[in-house]
Amino acid sequence: MPVRYWLLIFVLGIGWGSSFFFNEILLRELGPMGVSMGRVGFGAAGCWIWLLLRRKPLGVPLASLWILGIFGLFQYAIPLTVFPITQQFITSSAAGIVNATTPIMVVIVSHFWPGGEQANLRKSIGVGFGFLGILIVASPSFQGQGESNPWALLATLAAPLCYGIALNLVRRMDEMNRTLMTAWSLTLGTILVAPIALWVEGVPQISQHETWAALLIIGFVLTAGAFILLFWLIPRVGGTTASTITYITPISAILLGVLFLQEQLFIEQLIGAATILFGLVIVDGRLVHKVFGTQPNG
Repeated sequence: MPVRYWLLIFVLGIGWGSSFFFNEILLRELGPMGVSMGRVGFGAAGCWIWLLLRRKPLGVPLASLWILGIFGLFQYAIPLTVFPITQQFITSSAAGIVNATTPIMVVIVSHFWPGGEQANLRKSIGVGFGFLGILIVASPSFQGQGESNPWALLATLAAPLCYGIALNLVRRMDEMNRTLMTAWSLTLGTILVAPIALWVEGVPQISQHETWAALLIIGFVLTAGAFILLFWLIPRVGGTTASTITYITPISAILLGVLFLQEQLFIEQLIGAATILFGLVIVDGRLVHKVFGTQPNG
């Protein structure tokens, strides 16, 4: 595979890991619902601008709107609200570590999904290591150490669980252009989030330049741009290779949180993150296949 594709995977991993850092910046001036509304709203706008510039068709069958709405709810509206809410009580690095459990949640949801892929022994072991890692990450908080509330940290698991549901839903939209799908689902997600955000928190009042900068970056770059790039990349490198982004994201989140937000990092959190990543390697199966000579999906 060309080196440039690996560089793009690395850029996407660093970028999505930085979203938790930008959430912290936004939460200094905005409420969590306002952060979510701004991100999905600007993300939708970025996708529509891209489609218009590329002169792509903008319409979808009316019958597809319901599945796009459900996908937008679980892929964008709920998880991108959960993270800002819980990041009021946990560090950005902890949020990034929890987000790394997304492939593990995909395995769990797929196992119970009608017609989904059943989890075999290898994947079940990987899931077990993933949850063990979360408990290790949360252990300092349960002992009264650090800045993260342990229950908020566990509640953050709702976001990767939603991603697991969304990634099973997306199979029902295989024929749809991925950027168009993203534009519509982000738009419908905004329609779901905005009334609640405005009712609960009122109209956002932004006075700081860094808030606007963070909002534009997290919306246009890390949502619209990142997903457009991801969907361009997947046909060229394959979904399995693209999934390695998951390994980079928590590293980026930890480094930014510690270096720029002065977040405290415990050895247990590093051990927990390593345990989660080990679980992801087992779920992925490729390294297991090379070491033991078994089938990667068997």
